Amino acid sequence: MYSPLLFFIVLNGIFLAYAYSGWSKLNSIPRRTIQYEDNHVITFKEKGVWNYSTMLIREDLGLLVLGAREAVYALDINDVSIAKAKVLWKVTEEKQKECTSKGKHPDIDCRNYVRMLHQMNDGVMYVCGTNAFSPTCDFITYGDGELKLEGRQEDGRGKCPFDPFQRTSSIMVDQDLYSATSLNFLGSEPVILRTSSTTLRTVFKSSWLNEPNFVYMDVVPESEDSVEGDDDKVYMFFSENAVEYDFYNKLVVSRVARVCKGDMGGQRTLQRKWTSFLKARLDCSVPEPSLPYVIQDVFHVRHKKWRKSVFYAVFTSQSSSTDQSSAVCAYNVTDISEVFSRGKFKTEVTVEMSDVKWVMYNGELPVPRPGACINNAARSSGIMRSLDLPDKTLQFIRDRPLMDDAVRPITGKPLLLKRGPLLTRLVVDDVTASDGQSYPVMFIGTENGYVQKAVNYDGEMHIIEEVKLFENAEPIDVLRLHQNQLYAGSASGVVQMPVSNCSRYSSCLDCLLARDPYCGWDVPAQRCSRVATSPEDVKSNLIQSLKDGDATRCPTTAPLEPKIRTLILGNNIRLLCHPDSNLAQVNWNFAGKPLLYSSRKYTIYNDGILIYNASIADAGLYTCASVERAKGKDYTQTLAVYDLREQSAVVVTDKIKTTLRFLPESYTPSSDLHKPEDPSLYLKNQSSDSKWIVMQVVLAVLSVMMACLLIWNLYMGHISPFMCCGRQPVKSPRRESLPKREYMHTENDAVDSKQQTVMLCLTTNSDLEAPSFHRNTTNGDMPMDVQIFKYITDESEI
Repeated sequence: MYSPLLFFIVLNGIFLAYAYSGWSKLNSIPRRTIQYEDNHVITFKEKGVWNYSTMLIREDLGLLVLGAREAVYALDINDVSIAKAKVLWKVTEEKQKECTSKGKHPDIDCRNYVRMLHQMNDGVMYVCGTNAFSPTCDFITYGDGELKLEGRQEDGRGKCPFDPFQRTSSIMVDQDLYSATSLNFLGSEPVILRTSSTTLRTVFKSSWLNEPNFVYMDVVPESEDSVEGDDDKVYMFFSENAVEYDFYNKLVVSRVARVCKGDMGGQRTLQRKWTSFLKARLDCSVPEPSLPYVIQDVFHVRHKKWRKSVFYAVFTSQSSSTDQSSAVCAYNVTDISEVFSRGKFKTEVTVEMSDVKWVMYNGELPVPRPGACINNAARSSGIMRSLDLPDKTLQFIRDRPLMDDAVRPITGKPLLLKRGPLLTRLVVDDVTASDGQSYPVMFIGTENGYVQKAVNYDGEMHIIEEVKLFENAEPIDVLRLHQNQLYAGSASGVVQMPVSNCSRYSSCLDCLLARDPYCGWDVPAQRCSRVATSPEDVKSNLIQSLKDGDATRCPTTAPLEPKIRTLILGNNIRLLCHPDSNLAQVNWNFAGKPLLYSSRKYTIYNDGILIYNASIADAGLYTCASVERAKGKDYTQTLAVYDLREQSAVVVTDKIKTTLRFLPESYTPSSDLHKPEDPSLYLKNQSSDSKWIVMQVVLAVLSVMMACLLIWNLYMGHISPFMCCGRQPVKSPRRESLPKREYMHTENDAVDSKQQTVMLCLTTNSDLEAPSFHRNTTNGDMPMDVQIFKYITDESEI
């Protein structure tokens, strides 16, 4: 009876083990980490200005046009720290008060955030801003070193979001603006809009757009070399709440949608609405069971032949509060087009008179195919434009815009899986290496201000390095790539960095194991150099091994000379060793034997070893080596060698010899000979001895002066000898004129209270002569006034 349960447990364990091994295989660690202090990047930021989140590259002007909060900048594209021009675009007080009255924050929400910048055919730029939750657009020009707003303001609703922190996407195609954003103040009416002579928009239905979050939009020229006479397509990427799944909570899924460039809407049905809008689920499944990952950003790698174009997308875990993981998937344009042109549709059906389910549509499709662009087949039927489409086709697409099939990634799995800080943005550079092949290198921004440089070699994802671009841990909001330069924007500023810095690789082994398509080892120059962009210019003596990471071709290097360190008994000694790679394992050897990590005698850190309570037995030769594995091979590199020697006895030269200017000698244990010290060391010793002698003379003179001053004060009577004992002299007054006495008792635990020493203090007026103490002599002589000092040792004498 237990066999089925046991079989299920074993099967589940095998599945989990397989999923874990798959995740571990795909989960990548950056080989090298470059901290903020060592990144050597160019930065731009202006005090009081924030949210540098919109960029437009104007190659014709040599500018990077940057949109921020209430400002637009024209930066030098070669050095973004140089601002050639600036124009302010602030909100009016009236708009700010109106925004504040609607419950928005005056200093955060009620400002003008530039969210859109596009170049038009005549060189004029089209710019839109949130304008205190009242979207506004204008035209901006650059000339004679100045940026100028034309003042031809337009309503920005449907083009620019109301909320400055809401995701949006847009593109300018043949002077027509395609935008995906929200139409109202609350952000509850999403829309994909085309602003042109024939304005089109999506239908306000949850089956079309259900609380979407737009991330990217671009055009694909599918009309080129099209046998069917197809039209160009505009693709949109976004996430939204799924309508096709039964889930206890809102389930977010990733989507790709597309419309036809020549769409003009319907004649009766779908008037001024898209007749070609279709959407499908975008799949990026990870090995372990989880909720669908949510799309965050997309980059389009264009090819001369559009069928070879690829979309790269960044996804993050839907349960990011407990699962900090991200993924990168790639999709071929032809695979996406195939789902829309030949895939099946989903339709909603009512189950048990209450619930609505989305299932695959198995009925007959109307002709022309719903959602298809006007092609040769439609034209042959007399349908020359979308206005000629029959109502049956339009009604079908109005009610069923969702495809049943999902778009799968090229490799069937993510190119990159990463745990830790979430990935936010990415750009991809197509690099030609020394072998003549092209490799897509991904630059991925993170939520803590890093950019990771990664490449996929035959299904193996390799993160070459990660560079911290911003001092504070802040998300990267925008990434742009232009002519071997990477531009990153965040809330606090903009950073420009080169796509490669081959000088970071110090050795041939480090250069080849980095597997950087931009870099190769130059054998004659003995350095890691940039690979030429064209295969004809590639040097024959340049070593590069990207897929295999084969470093056996590296020339042999001379062994490292040991660094001599002094061993001081009882001290803790630290020996440094910095590995070139995060993937390398550091091994320490002492006297030819490996040191174990579990020993209590020392602790091995990432950057060295710490030896506790050093003894004579710890003296000897220490070797630090790194072992890095690439494609099943281990490569060992010696990083540091230390010769730890016991502190030798120092021969101390007599000071008389120093004062007579005899040069001191130092003892050399290795030669058992005395050799003269360096003259500079002798001069330093002589100088220090002279200073010590001067200090001694000064102290002696001061002591003699203090003694003379004390003797002179005693001789002149300014100081009484009794003051040294802490007693006060008291003159004895006459008995008949004794003033009132005050007694001060000092308790002593060692004697009886009656035997306490009491010091008698007489208080007198300052203007009277001090009274004398009168007493009779023992032999009956005449009494005489005698001034004495008397100390009373018994209370009965008072």
